[in-house]
Amino acid sequence: MMKAMVLHSLTTLASNPKPLSLVHFPVPKLPLRKLLVKVSACGVCHTEIDEIEGRTPPPRLPIILGHQVVGKIEALGEDVTKFKVGDRVGVAWIFSACEACSFCRAGNENLCPEFKATGRDANGGYAEYMTVHEDFAYPIPDVFSDAEAAPLLCAGAIGYRSLRLTNLSDGQKLGLTGFGASAHLVLKMVRHRFPRIPVFVFARSEKEREFAKELGAVWTGDSSASPPDRLDAIIDTTPVWSPVVDALNNLAPGGRLIINAIRKEDADKQLLAQIDYSSHLWMEKEIKSVANVTRYDVSEFLQLAAEIPIKPEIQEYALEGANTALLELKQKKIRGAKVLKIA
Repeated sequence: MMKAMVLHSLTTLASNPKPLSLVHFPVPKLPLRKLLVKVSACGVCHTEIDEIEGRTPPPRLPIILGHQVVGKIEALGEDVTKFKVGDRVGVAWIFSACEACSFCRAGNENLCPEFKATGRDANGGYAEYMTVHEDFAYPIPDVFSDAEAAPLLCAGAIGYRSLRLTNLSDGQKLGLTGFGASAHLVLKMVRHRFPRIPVFVFARSEKEREFAKELGAVWTGDSSASPPDRLDAIIDTTPVWSPVVDALNNLAPGGRLIINAIRKEDADKQLLAQIDYSSHLWMEKEIKSVANVTRYDVSEFLQLAAEIPIKPEIQEYALEGANTALLELKQKKIRGAKVLKIA
């Protein structure tokens, strides 16, 4: 048997601040080409709040959440060729895809109609063990501890994809709205790869703005503030709509807004009615969403993070503290990334 924090029904954190229950589950069995991973750390992501509160496609219930998973392989299913017992691996949001459709063949398995998400469509890492197909597991570079590696698998990989989608060149200007797990890693990436790209950070709290300055932001302000220059690209990492409207106003002609969020909360939806064509969209401004991640994003980012190296700021919690970590994330009590230490 193993311990796991399990979601049995959809709810809201406002009405139920302890949505997950500690349950003893059977250790999962190993189908063909699967790995049994003894989980040591799992990152806590805002997407889990979206799952709990019903904003993502419905999760399979009951479900073990968690898609930033690091652990060691304890057993191998038949025909595994890529790993051996004792290897340290990571598991990301992409749990599986069909590998045969036009999207998968083009390397865009994040758009596959049969895309399955870890911790939503299959049990994830808020547990002592999980299984994953060997094709969707990633070697973890030695430079990272388990807890440091966990946020890289989602916050880092999705931030990497978002940065790629901006199409920025060195010397252009980048904005980041929100400054949590993903945005602080994007800032670290930019400082390394594009040292002549100034980064402007729009964050709600003074603590987040101070943190951004510590990491090299050239300017910080609230999401409604006006930066000294129009920006060539902005990556929005917030769970709400209002920063999207503000960001469009701060883009330069031809600028691109990348929305790095699985879902937006409903409370601010009426703000979309405030989008004005001439000030927000004219002059060939673009809006592009980020849908999931590909295996390429995860593998490529882990290599880059090891080379720099990028080490996220982390706050650690026990497995049993998952509800506390989620509630603090909902309440914007954030500095870097939250990680469950399990083994």
